[in-house]
Amino acid sequence: MLEIRQNCENCSIHLPNESDRAMICTYECTFCVDCVENILENVCPNCGGGFEKRPTRPQVQLLKYPPRKDKIWNPVLVNTFLASNKNTDPRKR
Repeated sequence: MLEIRQNCENCSIHLPNESDRAMICTYECTFCVDCVENILENVCPNCGGGFEKRPTRPQVQLLKYPPRKDKIWNPVLVNTFLASNKNTDPRKR
């Protein structure tokens, strides 16, 4: 079951369930499409994976399985990691 995290871990922009701007990696690290494309260059700073558009949860299921609380990423800790992985295909990292 996806956690549907509601904020970008980099810029904290709100990404509600119905947002088409939310991107996730295989561990559900959540970032907005602007941060993924312009800052992270499709490299998850937490796990090294690539990103895909996050699916939405049907409204009726939100009551049973509510979104998770915010998680915020610390950009100071991952700049070297991003630099060394941004030009490598996510399947080969």
